Amino acid sequence: MSRVSTSDGGRDLPVSREVRILVVWVPDWPAVAAAASAGIPVHRPVAVFAANRVVSCSAVARADGVRRGMRRREAQSRCPELAVLTVDEGRDARLFEPVVAAVEELVVGVEAVRPGLVAVPVSGAAGYFGGESALVEMLVDHVSARAGVECQIGVADGLFAAVLAAHRSVLVERGRSAEFLAPLSIFELDQPGAERGELVDLLKRLGLRTLGAFAALAERDVASRFGSVGMLAHRLARGHSERPPHRRRPPPELSVTESFEPALDRVDAAAFMAKTLAGRFHAGLAARGLACTRLGIYATTESGEELSRVWRCAEPLTPQGIADRVRWQFEGWLRAAPGIRPTSGVARLRLAPEETVAGQSLQLGLWQGGVDGKPHAMGEEQGLAAERAGRALVRVQGLLGPESVFTAVLDGGRGPAERVRLVPWGDHRVPSSPPGAPWPGRLPAPSPATVFERVLPARVTDSAGREVGITERRVLTEPPFEVAVDGGPAARVLDWAGPWPVDAQWWSPSGTPARARVQVLLAGRAGEPGTALLLTRTETGNPLWTVEGMYD
Repeated sequence: MSRVSTSDGGRDLPVSREVRILVVWVPDWPAVAAAASAGIPVHRPVAVFAANRVVSCSAVARADGVRRGMRRREAQSRCPELAVLTVDEGRDARLFEPVVAAVEELVVGVEAVRPGLVAVPVSGAAGYFGGESALVEMLVDHVSARAGVECQIGVADGLFAAVLAAHRSVLVERGRSAEFLAPLSIFELDQPGAERGELVDLLKRLGLRTLGAFAALAERDVASRFGSVGMLAHRLARGHSERPPHRRRPPPELSVTESFEPALDRVDAAAFMAKTLAGRFHAGLAARGLACTRLGIYATTESGEELSRVWRCAEPLTPQGIADRVRWQFEGWLRAAPGIRPTSGVARLRLAPEETVAGQSLQLGLWQGGVDGKPHAMGEEQGLAAERAGRALVRVQGLLGPESVFTAVLDGGRGPAERVRLVPWGDHRVPSSPPGAPWPGRLPAPSPATVFERVLPARVTDSAGREVGITERRVLTEPPFEVAVDGGPAARVLDWAGPWPVDAQWWSPSGTPARARVQVLLAGRAGEPGTALLLTRTETGNPLWTVEGMYD
């Protein structure tokens, strides 16, 4: 499993307007895909060549001295048993589709950047899974189990910083992307597909050897000396996104739809069609002075299956770039393994511009104003993200039924579990009981961050080892000293608060069992932080302590 670290900790962080991005990166993917396609075992060194130079090599080949950019003769002289394979972007995309699908099983809004690299907005998923670190660990294990490949994950503000963070398995703190990038080599600007080799070579000759040194230059000087290519690279070096946080909402008429009779079931036929469709799509955008930076590819098969994928690109897509991504996606769909690929050919295809920018301009990073000091474009970006998430949830409901997707509504109640009600996606999210009404015995703020679906049994004892109970007056018999959860080892209680009596159904003639809630802070193991729990005591025929929730 890849290890995850953070680049900073414990300090107050500045506010960042950049979108928080998680990147899943499979190292040496062209070499991994080529070896898998050729049936070459993992212990044999492999290198992929284009124009007689190494574009990717396996870790085994690197251990023998093979490097990216090396000539074939030199690579084979250093590693005589090297397996020489050729570049095949269709193969790379086809074999990468299971990796993208594995990520999509856990996270909504997955965007393929290129074969071997997947990006996804992290905020919503991190909140759902209990934080970025928990999400990263879960994704690493899930991708390894479902796709059979090892991956590295990075999180940062903006795609460029997130990609470099993934290369190092780092979670960059919010607002610290510029600090993370500053000491890195200027050669990091020349990422695959970026075509910044000449710029990077020039910057090196000028003595700018790190991203921080380049970022320290004045923006006006960079614009006058290096042009739009330099301006984009300068934004990246300063920890910003490829473009300022300003996105246009694409008009629906910019989408291009084509139906096929007979249906497309061969990749070569799809590749031929993609060139014509990409030209129409690009021409429609260019007529409005726009260019596409995130391309949505949506297909419907003869049997009614819905297929979709979003491709993100740092640079505005050219007609060839659009056609390539359509071809790659058909490679992934039509040549997938049995049980994964669609059961029939594609009968309808739609290309949609998920994000557009001005076609021939690169804006300087000037503040644009807005509501409460926030640019208007941030609302547009959030609206686009909400629309994409909504469409994804509707697709899930279409596959699994209306009761397959729920959202939470804050209701009235005394305990944290009582205050959350799940509503099927699309239904009105209206509270059934007013959350602001007085609720005697209501747990004071803050509520626990995690509420367990199945409560965990616990044992609470005093300093003499006796179990702590609740009297008729709803007070503890003794101060809690140790807590053991679900049969585990006992932990020392550092502090506690409560109890808060739970008075429910007081009008019932039979009454209800005495119940009360207690908050406890437990000591952690050596070098680990403590744990704060919400405990509930119920005095029935078999008195029982349970863990109702856990605080961050």
